[in-house]
Amino acid sequence: MRSDLVKKGVQRAASRALLKSLGLNDNEIARPWIAVVNSWNEIVPGHVHLRKISEAVKKGIYIAGGTPFEFDTIAVCDGMIQGTIGMRYSLPSRELITDSIEIMVEAHQFDAMVLIPSCDKSVPGHLMAATRLNIPSIVVTGGPMVPGVYKGQELTLVDMRELIGAVNVGKITEEELKIIEGYACPGSGSCSMMGTANSMAAVTEALGMSLPKCATLHAVDSEKIRLAQNSGDRIISLLGDNVRPSDIMTRDAFLNAITVDMALGGSLNTCLHLPAIAYELGINIDLDTFDAISKKTPHLCPIKPAGPFTLKDLDRAGGIPAVMKEVKPLLRLDCMTVNGKTIREIIENVKILERDVIHPLENPFHTEGSITVLKGNLAPKGAVVKSVAVNPKMLKHTGPAKVFDCMEDAIDALWNHRINHGDIIVVRYEGPKGGPGMREMHMITSIMVGMELDSHVALVSDGRFSGSSRGPVIGHVSPEAIEGGLLAVVKDGDIISYDIMSRIIHLEIQEDEFKKRLERWQPPKRNVPRYLSRYSRLAASADKGAVFP
Repeated sequence: MRSDLVKKGVQRAASRALLKSLGLNDNEIARPWIAVVNSWNEIVPGHVHLRKISEAVKKGIYIAGGTPFEFDTIAVCDGMIQGTIGMRYSLPSRELITDSIEIMVEAHQFDAMVLIPSCDKSVPGHLMAATRLNIPSIVVTGGPMVPGVYKGQELTLVDMRELIGAVNVGKITEEELKIIEGYACPGSGSCSMMGTANSMAAVTEALGMSLPKCATLHAVDSEKIRLAQNSGDRIISLLGDNVRPSDIMTRDAFLNAITVDMALGGSLNTCLHLPAIAYELGINIDLDTFDAISKKTPHLCPIKPAGPFTLKDLDRAGGIPAVMKEVKPLLRLDCMTVNGKTIREIIENVKILERDVIHPLENPFHTEGSITVLKGNLAPKGAVVKSVAVNPKMLKHTGPAKVFDCMEDAIDALWNHRINHGDIIVVRYEGPKGGPGMREMHMITSIMVGMELDSHVALVSDGRFSGSSRGPVIGHVSPEAIEGGLLAVVKDGDIISYDIMSRIIHLEIQEDEFKKRLERWQPPKRNVPRYLSRYSRLAASADKGAVFP
């Protein structure tokens, strides 16, 4: 065992003395050491309940013959910090989470680990650590939040944000908004829509790294606790059989995960995270991979924001195993999973219980998957859009640019009615390097929808969008503006055209004109805090997952 390096032999007597100071006996020290990596904290609703899950995991480990050691990692609440400078720290937290897990696991030479993340950057950060360290690992995601209810209508954070824009145009009052905010998020768990957190939980299960139904069992479900204990038990078997993440997360497994993501209507952020996870294993997953799978995978699940249903509905319908059952013809069925079964074996006897939530392949909600990759002179390395959440009227559009060098200026213009029907809002210098940190532009999109502008106005940015974003919002434009991409020299009034189904985005100016502009262009200078400055120097572009090469 790896942990023998720390605990075995005469020369390790001092180490054993320190272990005994923790209250451990010789038998517990001799057992396999299992890291229980918890993202618990008291500020993130998706993480506040994770202590209960970790206790169940540790119980399972101990009963199965291992000694659990729990430590925490950081986690940021994307939903809480939307529209602020704090959002610059969200994506960079992914790398810090990964690095911190590497430090703890390698320093103490743990034999295996159970990872307990829940929200947007913690799930990919934990998976990146699993692939980087490549010791036996299993993931227990924290589970979605139960949707809120107000006047008989189910609510998620998507609705709450869009109601802010509705106040601006007088559709509801501030007083009613105040009442609704007390109902929208009724308890712990990741926000109950197909945002990044739940998209990443789903792809974790589809990758084979968590037990079946883990992604959709809600934070309050007692079955989640039983699954956590079973996961603790299961890690000892994975260790005994020396089953490592590289045995499970093969290229075929990544292709399965993307297929499920497309069928679910998953978050655009999966285009950042899955390539980053694969990168740690030396597997190339790029935007073309997403686009090729999206073309042949129908969108089957109308989950908010791309439909009326919530994660609770998806769980009742059978969860991720049921979705995989429906897309069975598109999957690589012999991929192994952490429960010791192949995908084929897992879905063999699964039943799809609600057909309005999981549509048949032959009668999809949309004929293509949720994410479409656009290319053109404005984004020669690619840009992405959650096409299934776009008003059909705006799948193709040409309009004048309204250009902003940061998100706050764009929000101010939108809120104060300086955006006209037909405009294409351009928000630049918000990419991984330029932000720095690649903030989500979700505050803009929510206000757009709340003001009923999503059928009249589009948004293009080198920033990113939340999984809960909807509307004609095109992000991840690569190369980003700070790297001298064409986005940097767009001017107010320039004509931009895009056609989502044809996968094209174009700035309508002559080549010699934009060459002249680029020759005169100078990147803006900003006073950037130290960690973000370091991140800006290290992060790759969005089309490469914003990894540290």
